[in-house]
Amino acid sequence: MSAPHLLLIAAFFPPSRGSGVYRAVGIANAFVARGWDVTVLTVDAAFFDDVTGSSDERLLEMVDERVKIERVYAPRTRLVADIRAMSERRAAYPRVSAAVTLLRQRAGFPDKYSDWIAPAVKRAKELHRESPFGVSLATGNPWSAFEVARALRKRTGVPYIMDYRDSWTLNQFTESPAFGERSPQVRWERRLMDEAAVVVHVNEPMREWHADRYPHDAAKMIVIENGVDRDVIGDIPFRQPSPEAPLRFGYLGTITGQLPHEATWEGWERARRHPELKDATFSLYGHMGFFSHDVAAITALIPPPSHGVIIEGSVSKPDVAKAYASLDVVVMMIPSSRFVTAGKTYESMATGKVLVPIHDPGTAASEPMRGYPVKFPVADVSPEAVEASLLAAARAARVYKREQYDEAIAYASSYERSRLLEPLIETAGRVAKGRTS
Repeated sequence: MSAPHLLLIAAFFPPSRGSGVYRAVGIANAFVARGWDVTVLTVDAAFFDDVTGSSDERLLEMVDERVKIERVYAPRTRLVADIRAMSERRAAYPRVSAAVTLLRQRAGFPDKYSDWIAPAVKRAKELHRESPFGVSLATGNPWSAFEVARALRKRTGVPYIMDYRDSWTLNQFTESPAFGERSPQVRWERRLMDEAAVVVHVNEPMREWHADRYPHDAAKMIVIENGVDRDVIGDIPFRQPSPEAPLRFGYLGTITGQLPHEATWEGWERARRHPELKDATFSLYGHMGFFSHDVAAITALIPPPSHGVIIEGSVSKPDVAKAYASLDVVVMMIPSSRFVTAGKTYESMATGKVLVPIHDPGTAASEPMRGYPVKFPVADVSPEAVEASLLAAARAARVYKREQYDEAIAYASSYERSRLLEPLIETAGRVAKGRTS
């Protein structure tokens, strides 16, 4: 029998640095490793420099060579922010252009990337004729990927799976609806879910919220958590800090404005007054935001080097393990919300290091971290709580033992992405055969 064929619709795919790229790559790699043929339908590579101002060719190294990547040009006249790249009419009449864009979204699919839908569907149909797909899996955002999958099903009968890396009609950070019940977004989301074979969420609170809003489709909703990609993070060896050297704290990941900067940096200043953190440093590895226009505003939130904070810059794949290995304590900063898990949660655990999670205890990330043996979470997101956790972590790092490291690594291994994706692969196989249960 021929191998089943998956169409993965992922507009943000390497060389994009967009949120969720690791999940999309992980899905593609996991399916192809299980014997599937995998074709990824994504936008043209130049899109990321033209529109987001951010790309990294090195991320393509993560993609299994057996995965076929099909790039479809994404129209971006309405998306570019650089006035030099705008049409003369749009640059001269920005408010009129914005109003026209809003009207188009209300009349059509309500997503700013919707111009990509028609060419993407056209190419997907051509690819299906060449080598039929058993199932498509669309990962969002952008939410236009979902409509590509629905339109393909309407024209070819290929069933589709919706993978929510984020939420569309729920504001994860305010924990409230992002749109009204009668909005175009809710109307389209209901239609997409009704026609989908399976709907995937990254944690149980997200599934519950959507199940309550769309009870008719609740039975088809499942949870596939994020996880860690061991081939990305590498093997980080155990080491104890030198008794004579100052401790090295650090964070590795994209640094956004949504991280708890105020409490973290004030807590850091307070903690540095204790002898346990004398001359300690805090290294930040990663890009400043997902878009080029974010850099200045985010950099302004970070203390200067005189405060022991070092902006190390982005890290290439071969250097990720090296960067983590250089740290004595890993600080995991994420936004607080009962709907936020964050891929950083799983990666931080996979280091086997002493961890300081900085987020509200009610955040969804607390659940997978529950069994991690060497964590010092904050009691709340306040400078005082951050100070207390950093101090406790510093003391623990000085006496960290190999047995604790081994226990931490063993616990983290249960969250390797390839393992967590097994149920999704099995589910997709049933959908491709015409069964969803």
